Amino acid sequence: MTDRPLWTVEAMAAAMGATPAGPQPLSIPGISIDTRTVVPGEAFFAIKGDNRDGHEFVEAALAAGAGVAVVASDRRGRFPDHAPLLVVPDVLDGLRELARAARARTRAKIIAVTGSVGKTSTKEALRLTLAPDGETHASIASYNNHWGVPLSLARCPASARYAVFEMGMNHAGEIEPLARLVRPHVAIITTVEPVHLEFFGSLEAIADAKAEIFRGLEAGGAAVINRDNPQFARLRRHAQDAGVDRIVSFGEHVEADARLIKSSLLPDCSAVQARILGADLTYKLGAPGRHMVHNSLAALAAAALVGADLALAGLALAQLRPASGRGTRITLDTGDGEALLIDESYNANPASMAAALNVLGSAAVGPHGRRIAVLGDMLELGPTSPALHRGLNEAIKVNHIDLVYCCGPLMRNLWDALSTGKRGGYADSSAGLEAQAVAAIRAGDAIMIKGSLGSKMKTIVSALEKRFPGKTAHDEAAV
Repeated sequence: MTDRPLWTVEAMAAAMGATPAGPQPLSIPGISIDTRTVVPGEAFFAIKGDNRDGHEFVEAALAAGAGVAVVASDRRGRFPDHAPLLVVPDVLDGLRELARAARARTRAKIIAVTGSVGKTSTKEALRLTLAPDGETHASIASYNNHWGVPLSLARCPASARYAVFEMGMNHAGEIEPLARLVRPHVAIITTVEPVHLEFFGSLEAIADAKAEIFRGLEAGGAAVINRDNPQFARLRRHAQDAGVDRIVSFGEHVEADARLIKSSLLPDCSAVQARILGADLTYKLGAPGRHMVHNSLAALAAAALVGADLALAGLALAQLRPASGRGTRITLDTGDGEALLIDESYNANPASMAAALNVLGSAAVGPHGRRIAVLGDMLELGPTSPALHRGLNEAIKVNHIDLVYCCGPLMRNLWDALSTGKRGGYADSSAGLEAQAVAAIRAGDAIMIKGSLGSKMKTIVSALEKRFPGKTAHDEAAV
């Protein structure tokens, strides 16, 4: 890493066509949109979100030490003359222009990741695999939308050797402008699954929307596509139509370019043997689950394509951990022993639910322990939603889940399909299910909690952590 500033204020103003007002710092170390995490000297962008307008927080950002605030010209009058401001016609447009300037100045090899599931874990795997080979910049959290991508790109240091960006969408037409902004050298589509089906109507339409990422590829760039996915041929055709010369596939298929040869799935990690673009590689993956194994193939293929050291990349994957709310493991102290909580509360869809149930099925339990799934509604699935919820029963059977707690009107479809012996409890909402779930836990249990964000399953995670204070697997590793 470098101690050099992220941007000079002069360069920022030029890129955005901004008018300076008040005393200006010479440079900024970073960019913030959140007063809770702003670092002294950073530029605060007053972006208007779905619920709040960032201009309401400019004074708080400056009081917290922000070096300058980027504000809209029609809001300039709200702030005193001595406030350090960069005034632009529109703050989000200004951020996009700064992102374009960041892309123009960087010499980093850039990888973009999209897909119905696995975007964030693949991005984090890439962050790990590329870092041993050179300075690596990657978007934080799930900053993958119309403001998250330009923010992440604008934050890219000029000195970065590699950069990784995640791209998400709910509707057709959202990926292409992000891809054209980032202009990646490698574009990954992790998989195509029935996610946001309500807005598309078919898996083919979802594949078409994901394939927009290929339209932003740099000349000579590569597409990395899941060979095992039923939409592979369609995605490959989209890449060809976009003029992509190199198309690389990954998966278990015998023709996959990054091919899984063998894996050993353990409760908290996996051992993997693979052939990555002709090179044999054996590595340990620090996060459990077959879906994580498949995503690691995509990450290694992309790392090889941008010239990173493949041996170092494979070694780095031992450090991979589930992101917050995406499989984080927490040890609960029940008083007379311990229970395992697997926090999958960040979001849910049929594919990620099946993957999470598979991980729960492989989790170790105590002598009298049970595998317990606490599940909330999967949203935005359209008319097929009842059938997709009922369909989870198969994964529950296959993975020998002992008890299932359900909440929400959609998850009622699964509840009705469960055998009587597997029914733990049902409620209309996560708040209503909270007490039942907390009361059920005993020493030796493994509990997995998952649902769409709108299902608010994090409340049950928080209730369990409060009732049975414990520690995360990350904390344990540090002891």
